[in-house]
Amino acid sequence: MNHILTQDHGKKIVVIENEFGEIDIDGELVVHKEMNENENILLLNNGCLCCSVRGDLVDMLARLIDERKGEFDHVVIETTGLANPAPIIQTFYLEPALLDNFRVDGVVTLVDAKHAHLHLDEVKPNGIVNEALEQIAFADRIILNKTDLVPDEQELNSLHRRIREINALAIIQRANKAKVPLDFTLGIGGFDLEKVQEAVMGKEKPITVKETGHGHSHASTEDSHDEGQHGHSHSSEHDAHSHSHDTMVDSGEVECTDPTHSHSHSHNTMVEMGEVVCTDPTHSHSHGAHSHTHDDAVGSVSLVLDGDVDLDKINDWLGVLLNDRWETLFRMKGVLSIEGCDERYVFQGVHALFEGMPDRPWAEGEIRRSKLVFIGKDLVEKELALGFADCLVEEKKKVPMKATM
Repeated sequence: MNHILTQDHGKKIVVIENEFGEIDIDGELVVHKEMNENENILLLNNGCLCCSVRGDLVDMLARLIDERKGEFDHVVIETTGLANPAPIIQTFYLEPALLDNFRVDGVVTLVDAKHAHLHLDEVKPNGIVNEALEQIAFADRIILNKTDLVPDEQELNSLHRRIREINALAIIQRANKAKVPLDFTLGIGGFDLEKVQEAVMGKEKPITVKETGHGHSHASTEDSHDEGQHGHSHSSEHDAHSHSHDTMVDSGEVECTDPTHSHSHSHNTMVEMGEVVCTDPTHSHSHGAHSHTHDDAVGSVSLVLDGDVDLDKINDWLGVLLNDRWETLFRMKGVLSIEGCDERYVFQGVHALFEGMPDRPWAEGEIRRSKLVFIGKDLVEKELALGFADCLVEEKKKVPMKATM
């Protein structure tokens, strides 16, 4: 926050903190100050505003629109002391005054690498979600901070892997003193339906049946996504992988769960760092002395199916999930191949909030594939996989594979 408020970055940003005194601003940087019992407003010499709010956040945002519309490009809400970001996210969708003037860009979570395990391992009473797990689960960007205080690389990698297992969608950036490029925290598009495809499938080129004649199908990528989020499916017969597949596995863009395939050390390196998650139990990865099994209640489930899904069945299944599990389904994103539709369908949701729209058309000869990512509490992967499989068009029904992220 201090970086945003004090650096000459050329952006006009409003920073809202939920309590007085959380951000210490050098008085020499303050151009104008407004103070009353409900809020402090500081105008800084780089064009940014710092607002400390004790009252209603919606009222504060409405005032910004009424009094300062056109004077700022971004609003950053600093939520120290708030365990769950979901209410703020939902506010922007449910309040008409905000819906017409703002859009939610993303959730950024700062993780203290030195002390994170103390919070993640904290035992809560039954029915209470660990706040640290919850904040990681909702994030679109995660700053793994104070890495300079963790000299043991294996310990740091272990934490990185644990974060990745909790949230399969977020991009993780390691940092010292929270110094990351401003573009990492602004312009995220975490709730932009047009970016769901990239978040779920990666930056891919259409894959045709001809390209998968060896019995495997992989998302082909133009650029490597930070976490290697690409689908991977197996048929009943396997031929030797081509070099391009090995290269993709080694780079961490895709993960191979076939124990008969051999890949170079770089794949192991990616797994050890936590950049990708290997789901093959026959693979041996040396996680070192800090390798522990964490049974976190909050986690991610990723599923992929080739073939079309039935529109009515997928609607009914997702509807039941949202109705019955909305409190424990924190976030979800998906790309669907719907029978009879020429375009992909993309969607995203937060708790009971759900929105979707048609995306780009399927290319000629492209494999029609659906992928879902759920992040939540007490998710049962087998149950979700079977429910998803039941949505397939009858002649192509099969159990979905677990997607590797």
